[in-house]
Amino acid sequence: MKRPQVAQVDEPRCIGCALCIAACPVDAIAGAPGFLHAVIADYCIGCKLCVPPCPGDCIDMVPVDQTLNDWKWPYPSTQTQEARVS
Repeated sequence: MKRPQVAQVDEPRCIGCALCIAACPVDAIAGAPGFLHAVIADYCIGCKLCVPPCPGDCIDMVPVDQTLNDWKWPYPSTQTQEARVS
């Protein structure tokens, strides 16, 4: 199971172009043209639409840290189920 991801801006590479802000469908990126941008992780849905328009290639998708509130048991593998049937 793939863990959820959110966008993260690499601050030293951000040129403040604001193209990521326009691409974000949920307004999870804060900033203004000519200034550093930041992603509000609680609002980011992980759609990756902000990554392609970034000319500085400074947006990375990083896994969300799991907490006790969102942790779930992993699905059993099919090998385990087949071993029980045999």
